[in-house]
Amino acid sequence: MKFPKLIFLVAGIYGLLVMLPQYFLEAKTGIDYPPAITHPEFFYGFIGVTVAWQVLFLVMSRDPVRFRPAIIPSIIEKAGFSIAALVLFLQHRLAAVVLIPAGIDVILGTLFVVAYVVLGRQETS
Repeated sequence: MKFPKLIFLVAGIYGLLVMLPQYFLEAKTGIDYPPAITHPEFFYGFIGVTVAWQVLFLVMSRDPVRFRPAIIPSIIEKAGFSIAALVLFLQHRLAAVVLIPAGIDVILGTLFVVAYVVLGRQETS
């Protein structure tokens, strides 16, 4: 099925394009969104885990039927950031600009749900 392949391919490429440059932006992030990062292990750990997920999305794009069970934690991964960003924004602890990538994750997470359902129908056919 082409739809799930495309969704996971786009998600993986988009995620890598957005996340890989972050490895070089620790100082700028601290300047643009003070205070400065005081626990770089969390900053780089977040980037590393996120990059790993993007690679998984690329792997899933090759054979979504085989990797259908991995869609469930993929949905949770997208929801985790989106929900956290919304809650932090409502608490006035997050800049509004961060709601843009959070919104993109909502869209991708929704598309992951659709892909999961479509693949499930394909398996029962």
